[in-house]
Amino acid sequence: MRYSSSFLALAASTLVSAAPTRLTRRAAADVLVFQFADVLEQLESQFYSQALSKFQDSDFTGAGFTSSQVPIEQFKKIQQDEATHSTVLQSALASFGAKPVTTCKFDFSSVLTDVATMAATARVVENVGVSAYLGGATLLTDPVLLQAAGSILTVEARHQTILNVMNSGTAIPSAFDIPLAPNEILAIAGPFISGCDLGIPANPSLSITNTGTPAPGTLLTFKSDAINGTVPEDKLFCQMMIGGAGTSIPLPLSQCVVPEGINGPVAIWVTSDGQPLINNVRDRATSQLVAGPTYAFIDTEPQALGQLVKSSSGSVAPSNNAGTGGAPSVPSSASGSATTQTISPEAASSLIASASATATASDSASSATSTPAVAPEAAPAVSAVPSASAVSNAAGAPPAAGAGPNLATGPSADGAVTVNGWTNV
Repeated sequence: MRYSSSFLALAASTLVSAAPTRLTRRAAADVLVFQFADVLEQLESQFYSQALSKFQDSDFTGAGFTSSQVPIEQFKKIQQDEATHSTVLQSALASFGAKPVTTCKFDFSSVLTDVATMAATARVVENVGVSAYLGGATLLTDPVLLQAAGSILTVEARHQTILNVMNSGTAIPSAFDIPLAPNEILAIAGPFISGCDLGIPANPSLSITNTGTPAPGTLLTFKSDAINGTVPEDKLFCQMMIGGAGTSIPLPLSQCVVPEGINGPVAIWVTSDGQPLINNVRDRATSQLVAGPTYAFIDTEPQALGQLVKSSSGSVAPSNNAGTGGAPSVPSSASGSATTQTISPEAASSLIASASATATASDSASSATSTPAVAPEAAPAVSAVPSASAVSNAAGAPPAAGAGPNLATGPSADGAVTVNGWTNV
């Protein structure tokens, strides 16, 4: 599908609320956000272009799709959307008197090995896009540009739903998505990008090394260049974040068991203490960061819609987890040698109870000695993160043994509602 120059001019003028030929100076933060968003759109567009040029109809049916027409049709439409987003963002930057970053190279060879791996990676790509626009919204200073970015975010969320279905997940797994800051986004997308300087330091990348599909009760294992013995592994924690929760679920790294009650994407960090991370990019602490985030997909609620797209036979992706460390570790063939270990509910409850106690003890020690700082690139001029006790009071205590994650399920007795770190009181 070709877009006329008049259409793109109209889209660009709508995006910046000014004709493209009119030079409108913008704040440096607004320019940086648009440049970063454009690079992500280039990445997405290139990913789908390379995938579509490599795989044939038989590759899609061999991967378990009931018809090759369904995924090919959707991937083509998504690629067109991403290319249009990039074109219009670059027109907007020109109207600011700024230049887009066009020197980046994108290498997806490690994840274009087969259709199953490609489809699972596409799911990561679209979740990254949603998280990036959500996190970037906090950095924009102009409400008009915030609205423009929001108009792209809603489309990225539609792409996300399509990719959830194609990977036999829940179409809409949660009422809320997960915001990530630019440095967190680069921990996931950065290994695909080379040849350009985005002016944003990337967090150390993190890979999930389990083979097979993670589920409640799975003991997750990880790999990262940052997990190198500088901090002993028995002093490290995994932090699992789900959409809508006020804080992450902290567990000792050696006891990083997926709790019951999770469905859909989970962002996971490795930290040097057990203080829960706050679920908003402005106030999220970074001083204890070791690596991440990465994404895992916990698909516990299969839907009939997915069965219309995927058949029960064929070479379906054996894993829907995702990490980095060179490339997303989507299927088992692309990961390390660790295997997925699913333990009994009783054993999982025991591990989580023990982990919660360890995390609480670590919190107390950590908050007594120091208060984590906030990354300047994610939160200019903001106060430090509250103590663990303040987080518990605002967003709910860490889950008890056998309990599910701390979801926003409605007002408490005093009428407070906490979602993604925001409260109404």
